[in-house]
Amino acid sequence: MSVLKAFFKDTVIYGLAIVLPRLINFLLVRLHTDVLPNEGYSENTEFYVVAAFFNVILTYGMETSFFRFFSKNKDKEHVLSTAMITIVASTCFFGVLLFSLRLPICEALRINKDFYSLLVGITLIDTLIVIPFAYLRVTGRPIKFAVIKLINVLIIVLLNVLLLSQTYGSEWLRSLFNVENSVEYIFIANLIASAVVLILVLPYFFKTKFKFDVQILKQLLNYGWPIMIAGLAFVVNENLDKWLLPHMEGEFVNGAYSACYKLAVFMTLFIQAFRMGAEPFFFNHSKEDNATETYATILKYFTIVGSLGLMIVVVYIDVLRPIFIKKESYLLALDIVPIVLLANLCLGIYHNLSIWYKLTDRTRFGMYISIIGAVITIGFNLLLIPKIGFMAAAFATLAAYGVMMVVSYILGKRYYPVPYDLKRISMYLIMSAGLSFITYYYLDRNIWIGTLFLLIFIIAILFLERKELQLILKKK
Repeated sequence: MSVLKAFFKDTVIYGLAIVLPRLINFLLVRLHTDVLPNEGYSENTEFYVVAAFFNVILTYGMETSFFRFFSKNKDKEHVLSTAMITIVASTCFFGVLLFSLRLPICEALRINKDFYSLLVGITLIDTLIVIPFAYLRVTGRPIKFAVIKLINVLIIVLLNVLLLSQTYGSEWLRSLFNVENSVEYIFIANLIASAVVLILVLPYFFKTKFKFDVQILKQLLNYGWPIMIAGLAFVVNENLDKWLLPHMEGEFVNGAYSACYKLAVFMTLFIQAFRMGAEPFFFNHSKEDNATETYATILKYFTIVGSLGLMIVVVYIDVLRPIFIKKESYLLALDIVPIVLLANLCLGIYHNLSIWYKLTDRTRFGMYISIIGAVITIGFNLLLIPKIGFMAAAFATLAAYGVMMVVSYILGKRYYPVPYDLKRISMYLIMSAGLSFITYYYLDRNIWIGTLFLLIFIIAILFLERKELQLILKKK
């Protein structure tokens, strides 16, 4: 099997492990938007915005650091043991700190005090399982990884239905928790599912002898802290809009914006599936003679698939949307969807390009690039939301990820040249975005003309890539 076929196989398996659970979980959007008012959905979104910040701080880049040094270090057992001991110790420390500072943190971050314990509990458990999941990925165990992920999401979905659904809900189960705000049921379901996953991965904490290596720890931390800063900047890019909108436009608008933003999940899932397969692949194949040519080919086909996904969602949005969002009050922000889809495609290309600073141990550049994106996000949101409302938040996301993509490409040419087919990649990106925007904004989402545009795009891809596709498929 060729290297590219091996990559695509791993990506598909990890993709199913990520996409299927997230897709099942995404079906909850319909339940949540049916049951919760816009304001309640806004509370749900703000809860997970804060959780995302906590998660980045508590993991401090350890996952990517673990990938890097587990792949390159001969004494893999020491790397695993050191990473595991470090993450457990730091999680315990942060847990005590977060519970001790409950009141000032709630006031500073505007967190509902009733939800705080659930927030911290979910974050601490999700931090503890980072290294076991990373170990499964880096050692090539996608099936086990997928099964645990599926168990997690099935528990979440089952509990959400039992606790929130008017038709299938369980009054007995609801009475066990005795909550005043029904949005709290969502967080309870998440906490229980995370706890079950922690139990399932507990054996991996004892997979190796407890050996702590200070030198390895220094390497992990030196490599990881810029990734943590980059992660915080990414959380700003991805979530600042949902943090500012409740206070600048109101909880009602933020609820609609957050729900419609979820319709871009198809692109997000594709990117996450790609990263799950790509990150360990890139590190493990970095010493191959044709590594850069392989990376270039992967980016081109990533862009092709992502561009197709962009067009499919935009063209058939009136078919897809009622499946996930029915209540009219949430459709206020539907016009953000094409912009957010394109923004996420740019983010996916950026993640692909970012391999240059990870392979050359220049992770600080990732931090700098992410900070640039965060500055753009902050500036756009603060300046434009008062003028054009929630659409400014969508444009801010596109501007931030677009600039990050371009900057990463320019710097990558200098430090780790990869022969990307820039003409083809740019053509596919511009063509899909142009046809999608024309279909949505100028042709009033005409599904028939949109389908024609989609067919034209597919034919163009098959014509231009026919020879290379034949060669890839023939390789064994």
